[in-house]
Amino acid sequence: MAKNYYDILGIEKNASADDIKSAYRRLAKKYHPDVNKTPEAAEKFKEVSEAYGVLSDPTKKGNYDQYGSAEGPNPSDFFRGANGGFHSGSFDFGGFEDLFNIFGGGFGGGAKKASMAQRGQDIRIQMTLSFEEAVFGCKKEVTIPKIESCELCNGTGAKNGTKYTTCKECNGSGYVKYTEDTLFGRVVKTGVCKACNGTGRKILEKCDECNGDGYNKVNKAVTLNIPAGIDNGQVMTLRGEGNAGLRGGQNGDLQVVFKVKPHKLLVRDGFDLYLKVHVPFYTLLLGGEIEIPLPSGTTALKIPELTQSNTVFKLKNKGIKHLNKDSYGTLIVQVIAESPKKLSKDEKKKLTEISDSLGNSDFAKYNSYLKDMK
Repeated sequence: MAKNYYDILGIEKNASADDIKSAYRRLAKKYHPDVNKTPEAAEKFKEVSEAYGVLSDPTKKGNYDQYGSAEGPNPSDFFRGANGGFHSGSFDFGGFEDLFNIFGGGFGGGAKKASMAQRGQDIRIQMTLSFEEAVFGCKKEVTIPKIESCELCNGTGAKNGTKYTTCKECNGSGYVKYTEDTLFGRVVKTGVCKACNGTGRKILEKCDECNGDGYNKVNKAVTLNIPAGIDNGQVMTLRGEGNAGLRGGQNGDLQVVFKVKPHKLLVRDGFDLYLKVHVPFYTLLLGGEIEIPLPSGTTALKIPELTQSNTVFKLKNKGIKHLNKDSYGTLIVQVIAESPKKLSKDEKKKLTEISDSLGNSDFAKYNSYLKDMK
């Protein structure tokens, strides 16, 4: 590593995020050029900001710890881009932006504009589906409370969307600059314009529909086309169906988390289904046919004679439909021998005769067990 950022900040490699920030704040105040006039202070301040810019970012920190560079395996690309100059992901911006908070405001034009468009918040809901609805897909309608941009004023808050003027205090930017005397001297700060509350415009006449807010709280019905094969815990995202954005920003998304009820007999694992069936022991001995459930209807499973208990049968394409594909999972059936709870004298006599006629030699595993016991 060209530089050891942990040593620069005077912290251990396992330092927490709070420890990193605390160390940076302490050193930034110590070496800030407005406070420390020594020749080496400016270089030290830049070095401290560089270290903080990397270690405060989880992605950059992970790359730095593993590769020695915040950008990953190519350390030379971290400090300079292909055409020279600082990389677009440079550490300086992150360090100085945090430093603004130390001094109580921004320097120059560093703060974000209050009038910038903001994306609306996402809405997350849960929906319960029956086993069959999830397997075969369905259409559902759900009503959600949300914030929508006022159609009557186009989100401006002004009557007919026209009864407003550009704010003269901020010239429509939504923010203003002002100076303030601090411990470090006179600094320029940037703040939200109080005259227009950061909107960049002043309403001359409020919209009758939203009373000047620019948005309305509504209950909106949304239709969900749920695909076949949806599983428990999966999320469907409907782009733009969340809350309205601010100042022309994009709408948020509607996220639907599904909870699927279990089947009485079938157990789902991805797109495969599992079934355990206890059958009369004589069905395994003599062979036969049993009826087993499918996601829709039933099917017959043929059991060959002399089938062992716990034998597994795989029925391909009898499972769950793959999402957005014309293919299906497998139905896996395990058959288990079941003995009767009681026997009549006649039944017991007949079974004894069969047992005597077969002998231990006809049961390989049991015969091997008896040999190992000796």
